[in-house]
Amino acid sequence: MARIAVIVGHARTCTYCEALGDSYVRGAHAGGHQADLFVTSKMDFDPVLRKGFQQVQALEPDLQRAHNAMLAADRLVMIFPLWMGMMPAIFHGFLERVLQPDLLPGARTAKFPKLLKGKSVLVIVTMGMPAFVYRWWFGSYALRALKKNVLGLVGASPIRFLLLGNVEGVGPTGRTKWLSQVEERGRRAA
Repeated sequence: MARIAVIVGHARTCTYCEALGDSYVRGAHAGGHQADLFVTSKMDFDPVLRKGFQQVQALEPDLQRAHNAMLAADRLVMIFPLWMGMMPAIFHGFLERVLQPDLLPGARTAKFPKLLKGKSVLVIVTMGMPAFVYRWWFGSYALRALKKNVLGLVGASPIRFLLLGNVEGVGPTGRTKWLSQVEERGRRAA
């Protein structure tokens, strides 16, 4: 049985990203895994890291629950839409807050602490453009930055990506198919 923390990094509620998160969690539960869902738009927290990494900014209760679940998990699933070529600001703020280097006493050394060491990550990104256009024309900039400068920095590995492009163009049938595929990934904790 795997322990999984699923984070939907979206500024709005009732979105396709949230439906993907629900599908993954439903599949995980059906597969006998423990899975917790966190939706940033439904959480009460300040997404701004007010003092940078110079001073610990205490976590609000919603962030503390997410932080604890992430540390306890074997696997993380992060789901967000591509906005202006990047993740939404609320999700970026969420990551800055829950991955503060000094949240765990004694964790800080000369380097960034490996808070997510030993945890695999699946990142699911929805976008309006075809996924191959994002990969080849735009070079997957946001994903490379997330992998190397955030998740890799805190020790997560392996990090895999599932890009769901042309979300509007595939229509309801295509989106329903993706929900089923993501649910199956949850069942397998993949």
